[in-house]
Amino acid sequence: MNLLDIIIIGGGVSGASSAMYAARFNMKTLVFAEQPGGLITTTHLVENYPGIKSISGPQMGMDFLQHAQDTGAEFKYEKVTDVKKAEVELNGKKVPAFNVVSSSGTYTALTLVIATGTKHKHLHIEGEEKYKNKGVSYCALCDAAFFKDKDVLVVGGGDTAAIDANILSKQCKTVKVLVRKDYMKAEPTNVDRLNNDPKVEIVFETEVQEILGDEENMTGVLLKNGEEMKADGLFVAIGWNTQSELAQKLGVELNARNEVIINREAMTNVTGVFAAGDVTDAKFKQAIVGAAEGVYASVEAFNYLEELKNS
Repeated sequence: MNLLDIIIIGGGVSGASSAMYAARFNMKTLVFAEQPGGLITTTHLVENYPGIKSISGPQMGMDFLQHAQDTGAEFKYEKVTDVKKAEVELNGKKVPAFNVVSSSGTYTALTLVIATGTKHKHLHIEGEEKYKNKGVSYCALCDAAFFKDKDVLVVGGGDTAAIDANILSKQCKTVKVLVRKDYMKAEPTNVDRLNNDPKVEIVFETEVQEILGDEENMTGVLLKNGEEMKADGLFVAIGWNTQSELAQKLGVELNARNEVIINREAMTNVTGVFAAGDVTDAKFKQAIVGAAEGVYASVEAFNYLEELKNS
């Protein structure tokens, strides 16, 4: 059996950062990257990563992967279908390990990093895919600056929508929040902030049926009541699905939002299992935070292995 030091599940910013540091520590490192580059590749431009003034999301994701590969990490662009706890013999004694199953086989490692991230919830309406990154966005914090002095819409009625609308109002000319119900389920403080913002209008009992546009960009939306509403951008803020199913199989503790609970060193409650990035319970879900957590995960995995191998 080819025993690995560390397996990292996830090929985004967090997973690649973890892989780069693990390889620099001369750990036998394998990364499963089902979505090469991760969620950042769906962002048009990134202009809030220190040291990089402006870069496309796809380029940033690929640069992170390339850096990790150049450092010596091995990548498999496959989906992990199962993970299981195991035991292996090390220095004459049984120690914990993990079996990771993909389409190409089963791989065993002494440590595991869960960096599986999230997937934005989509509206699943006509025009959404066509105008993604051409007016349609899923991250106000990432893309607000690209809509400076423009008219935008936010779809959603929860805290994500309220917070996004507040962020957008600092940059945009007008912000209309389209809420499906006759009330917002966001925290009262967040709703009050919107009601007191002259740039923001909350439109209740409103649903988008189709996103309209020309050959280059979206130009507005068609509502289910037949009304057309012009806009330069549409921010989908209906939440996200945390991809923590594999972590749950290992008995990793999750919070009410199915996010992996970690401490400051990216450790989970399961010995040898670490987590990083948007899959975790970190409040601020940004590339720079995920990268840092990925580094922490590999550093602590290395420290854990040193104790394991020398005990």
